Amino acid sequence: MNTISVCVFCGSRAGDDPAFSRDAEALGEGMAKAGWRLVYGAGDVGLMGTAARSAQKAGGDTFGVIPAHLVAWEVGKTDLTRYVVTETMHERKKVMFMNCNAVALLPGGAGSLDELFEVLTWRQLGLHKKPVIIVNTNGYWDPLMQMLKHVVSHGFADASLLDYVTEVPSAEAAIEVLRACFSASSEDTE
Repeated sequence: MNTISVCVFCGSRAGDDPAFSRDAEALGEGMAKAGWRLVYGAGDVGLMGTAARSAQKAGGDTFGVIPAHLVAWEVGKTDLTRYVVTETMHERKKVMFMNCNAVALLPGGAGSLDELFEVLTWRQLGLHKKPVIIVNTNGYWDPLMQMLKHVVSHGFADASLLDYVTEVPSAEAAIEVLRACFSASSEDTE
């Protein structure tokens, strides 16, 4: 994988705060301008569609992965640079994760949480060291951050769990953190 790719987990709905869509748009555009590929769930609705259209408009490379049973529901976005249809949700998550260098979480629902927790579990088990960025738009993910601290404080995870995520307030901040991560990792390989 020569291209730097960021897997974005986010809602297939827009949510109730216009700032959610603004951050999805800014993240897609920022990734394209940085020359990074957007890897995501291939939907053309909600924050997913917003991020993808924004990346495309800015000239970015897009890689979408969607299970067959969601093509109609999430309106599979077939005009992506690469569009993959899988049989199952498990395959979708695997293909998305295997084709990225980092993960960014925008606001979303149960599916976004499922994707995040699978990646965090893999990190906790030492299966990867990819950066995981939580874009906490207008405090949307405050309860999630509290829950992670709660899990640690009650002894169900080591404190290192909190080191596996980087919380940022906006898409612009996420781009800066990712830029620093990719810069550091390229220096490590030189």
